[in-house]
Amino acid sequence: MRIDVFTIFPQMIDEFVVHGVIGKGVEAGVIDVRSHDLRMATTNRHRTVDDAPFGGGAGMVLMPEPVFAAVEQVCPPRPLLALTPGGRPFDHDMAVELAGSGEFSLLCGRYEGIDQRIIDNLCDGEVSIGDVVLAGGEVAAMLMIEAVGRLVPGVLGNESSPLDESFASGLIEYPQFTRPARFRHWEVPDVLRSGDHARVDRWRRASALARTIERRPDLIEARGELSNEDHKLLAEFGFS
Repeated sequence: MRIDVFTIFPQMIDEFVVHGVIGKGVEAGVIDVRSHDLRMATTNRHRTVDDAPFGGGAGMVLMPEPVFAAVEQVCPPRPLLALTPGGRPFDHDMAVELAGSGEFSLLCGRYEGIDQRIIDNLCDGEVSIGDVVLAGGEVAAMLMIEAVGRLVPGVLGNESSPLDESFASGLIEYPQFTRPARFRHWEVPDVLRSGDHARVDRWRRASALARTIERRPDLIEARGELSNEDHKLLAEFGFS
C-alpha cells in the first residue's frame, strides 16, 4: 500500500506514521507513506503557496501554480483526493475500497480553502471526514491513513480483527470485557465465561444489534431493517 500526502506540514505526517499499527506496517514494508511539501516547487524566496481570494473575504486560498507544480513533479499514485468539507463522506466502506486499490494520494488544504481549479483539473475527487471545521487537512489525512492502513494484510497482528469491528458488518461493535471477571460490583456477562463459543457468538451479534438500534438507527435502516433471525437473537438474550 502506497499513500502520498501533499501538505505544507509534511513533518506532521512523518511523525504520525512511525507510531502504532501504522508504524508497524511501515516498518514491515507493507505500507509506504510519503509526505510531500507543497512548497517544493515554489519559485519566490518566500515560498508562497497562498493568496487572497478573488471577490474578497477572510482568509487565504491555496494557489494553483505551486500545487500543480508539486504534484506534477512527484507524479503520485492515483486517485488524488482533496480533503474538503464538501467531499464524499469518509466511512468504513470507503476505507475498504481504498485499501483494495493498493494506492492513493491526499491533498491537504489549509487557510480558507483550495483554488477550485486544483480540485476540478488536478484532483480525482474530494473526501470529507465529517461535518466539522479543521484548520487544515493533515488531521483528516492521518485519520484516513490509519483507517485504511489497518485494513492492509500484515498490519494487524490478528488478520480477523478488521472483520469483527464496528461498521465492518454494518453494526456498532459489541461490548468488550477482560479480567477480572468481577470489578467492584460489576460483573462480566455469564455467557462470555460459559465456554460455549456458539452462544458467545450469538450474544455478541445480539449485543451489536441492540447497540446499533439504540445509538445508530440509521445503520439499521440502511441494512433494510431487522430480519426474523435478528428478532429471535434479541429476544434470546433479553434485548427486545
